[in-house]
Amino acid sequence: MKKQNQTSIESEERQKALELHWHALTPQEVLTSVNSSLETGLSPEEVQRRLGLFGPNALPEKKPRSIVWVFLKQFQSPLIYLLFLASGVAFSLGHRTDSLVILTIVFINALIGTFQEGRAQKSMEALRHLTAIKVRVLRGGLEAVVDARELVSGDILVLGGGDAMGADARLLEVAAFEVSEAALTGESVPVPKEVSSCPPDTLLADRRNMVYAGTHVTAGRGRAVVVATGFGTEVGKIATLTTTAEEPKTPLEQKMTQFGRTIIWAASLMFVLVMAIGFLRGLPFSEILMVAISQVVSVIPEGLPVAMTVALAMGMQRMARRGAIVRRLVAVETLGSTNVICTDKTGTLTRNEMTVTSIFLPEGRQMEMTGSGYEPEGKILEDGSEIDPRKDEALLNLFRAGVLCNDARLIPPNDQGSHWRVLGDPTEGSLLTMALKGGVPIEDTQRKFPRLAEIPFDSVSKMMAVQVQDEKGSLIFLKGAPEAVLELVLDEQMKKRALTAGEKMAAQALRLLAFAVVDGFDADLGKGFEALRGRARFLGLVGQFDPPRPEVQEAVRRCRDAGILPIMVTGDHKLTGLAVARILGIAREGDIALDGRELAELSEAQLQDQLDRISVFARVHPAQKLRIVNAWQARKAVVAMTGDGVNDAPALAKADVGVAMGITGTEVAKEASKIVITDDNFATIVHAVEEGRLVYRNLQKLILYLVGTGISEIVVLFAALLLGYPLPLAAVQILWINLVADGTMTLPLVMDPPEGSEMRSPPIPRGEPILTRQLFKRLSLMAIAMALSTFGYYAYRLSLGIPFAQVQTETFTVLAVCQWFNALNCRSERQSAFQGLFRNRWIIGGLVIGNLFHIAVIYAPPLNHVFHTVPLPFGQVIAVGLTASLVLWVEEIRKYFVRRSDIASVVARRL
Repeated sequence: MKKQNQTSIESEERQKALELHWHALTPQEVLTSVNSSLETGLSPEEVQRRLGLFGPNALPEKKPRSIVWVFLKQFQSPLIYLLFLASGVAFSLGHRTDSLVILTIVFINALIGTFQEGRAQKSMEALRHLTAIKVRVLRGGLEAVVDARELVSGDILVLGGGDAMGADARLLEVAAFEVSEAALTGESVPVPKEVSSCPPDTLLADRRNMVYAGTHVTAGRGRAVVVATGFGTEVGKIATLTTTAEEPKTPLEQKMTQFGRTIIWAASLMFVLVMAIGFLRGLPFSEILMVAISQVVSVIPEGLPVAMTVALAMGMQRMARRGAIVRRLVAVETLGSTNVICTDKTGTLTRNEMTVTSIFLPEGRQMEMTGSGYEPEGKILEDGSEIDPRKDEALLNLFRAGVLCNDARLIPPNDQGSHWRVLGDPTEGSLLTMALKGGVPIEDTQRKFPRLAEIPFDSVSKMMAVQVQDEKGSLIFLKGAPEAVLELVLDEQMKKRALTAGEKMAAQALRLLAFAVVDGFDADLGKGFEALRGRARFLGLVGQFDPPRPEVQEAVRRCRDAGILPIMVTGDHKLTGLAVARILGIAREGDIALDGRELAELSEAQLQDQLDRISVFARVHPAQKLRIVNAWQARKAVVAMTGDGVNDAPALAKADVGVAMGITGTEVAKEASKIVITDDNFATIVHAVEEGRLVYRNLQKLILYLVGTGISEIVVLFAALLLGYPLPLAAVQILWINLVADGTMTLPLVMDPPEGSEMRSPPIPRGEPILTRQLFKRLSLMAIAMALSTFGYYAYRLSLGIPFAQVQTETFTVLAVCQWFNALNCRSERQSAFQGLFRNRWIIGGLVIGNLFHIAVIYAPPLNHVFHTVPLPFGQVIAVGLTASLVLWVEEIRKYFVRRSDIASVVARRL
């Protein structure tokens, strides 16, 4: 015991002397210091203990806004200041009840705004958790994928190309391992890493045995032990500087700001005109001032800013439920304008369930392999007859290459009835299944041929190589794209036969891999593939089939109907890509496929000439993905680009909507994207576009509703002023309609579900104003209908000699009911207001609440005095409702003729 205590003290002293310079310790010393194991990592119980002791691995974040702060923020508006001024003026002029009503309405409006903004904040917080970085760790001897927040000191990280670092860690094992540290050190090129110790005074940028949070792996494989989390990481020490940074406004927010400025100018002009006309008519100053202020309120759609936030947040939630996690708010609005989608093939258009179905051997032999998925059951057929692969040396060599040139693992079913599955790349998983079908045991082969060195796969070389040892010496197995691997083969006749066979296999929609071997190689593999040129011996081609997803064909059709052009960008052979594209409807008659070499030979002008005809880009480098995006953007197209690799990041960042794959995508790709698709499914991208259009259209519905309401009130007021009538509405009644009656319909409109036509209309033009010419025409028709019904009813009832208090109450009610009918109008440009009415429970709830509030204002004696109302006979309420419904029937007639025009257009196109 005494000896153990002494050892512990010495260890602590050594750590103190090194000032926790992990880079100065040996790998074993680091593992001992954090009490971890390279073979098993930490136990789940120990992880929980350390999480409880040190807290989650999280950087400092901005504190969530308190409910009090959100409530007070509702009063930070020029409109609210104006209402406070109006309340003060009313109080000073003796209108104390009106003053109190204004303050009460402002308070109610603030409560509604607080509730809606609180919901939006909760939605955004939930989405942040969905986009958390995922890392691979070794716990209890088993690999697991966990949130980076759950990392603790002592965790063993399993690292590969594209992985993002969730914490600071000391490297323990590396194989051709490189890390991009530009985000932390400013170093523009990836840094090669090693495991040997560094001197204690080594600068951060020179610590070649460390990896840091905020960086990412660009190549190779490795393992590392976490030594710092959260505030203890290098990036955590400076992260507090970023917590106060404000996110810039999105284009939609800027558009709305400009719209708001226009409205404020119109409101100011309105105020001056009302005051001038009132003075000319000799109306009391206090009365005309209150009405003028009320009209300013009616012009400004005060519920719009909060409603816009809610609409975007709810849209993001709906997208998340359908598998599309929005990482940038701007993507919600940009999706609605997307007219080109450049998509990967494997896993996005197809199931990513690779199955080897065809084999070509150097002697010109062609074979078929039966079976599907990763279950190792199937036969090998040559000329229709089954063969025994164990007696065929050429097949065995090919199968061994597939096992050794492989980083995936095949997981057998467990006791719960699961299926065979792959941990790692599905393409490599199918090679392991192929080997098992051929009688080649995976573990025994890997033990018999231990790996000495490797060149990891990268998207530029399109190859990988492993150097192994057997009884006779060293061997190097190669795997990759046929044209790349065959470049290293010396036998020209063999290369021609293999390429010809490959084209036939690719035309059958098969994904191709070529294998070769270099015998007796004793040079350094670190010199790269060029050292192997002319020394490789061809082993064969493997054709894999990845069946298209059944829902993608329909999704492609919907894209076409919506004016969106789908384009395939794949790493496969161009014939394979074109075959799949034709099956799915992406490639049409006259369309062509272009591979990376052909693309490189085209000038920008030539590319632009052919762009409309190219439906498949095959075998393209990541840099060429960026070129494809630039080419379409040069045509003013709004481009969505999918990607999953490290090198896809530039194209994802440059695209208007970068879409990363949630399953196969690297953390770097996810960080560069605006949207992450959780199921890697093309159909999910199309769903996200539909949701983006829905969010934008719902905002337009809201603007149509709020501005139409304001204009109708203005017309009613001016008609009364100019024609010499008494003012038809009291100031508090106007405020009630705008801040309460309208407010009950604001949220329901932005929550409106899709009507089904979102993907049957062209994309939203990029520069389209929020209030389009078509919307303005509808708005004008609605406002005129509401104004005519309200003022016409008012003038008619006055002409009958009805007491003014009752006429004013009826007019007040007509205008309020007009707004509710108009809310139903605004839900669709073409569909009847009665179609799908009950699909939006929020609309029903808003109508019920609005009516209950208004009934209370008319029939509750205390509120009669406050709002200058009197109880109405039931029969007159019916008359009021029928009069107010004019705006509904006018819009229904307009929609009827629009639908007839649509039908006529369809018939004309068919003829």
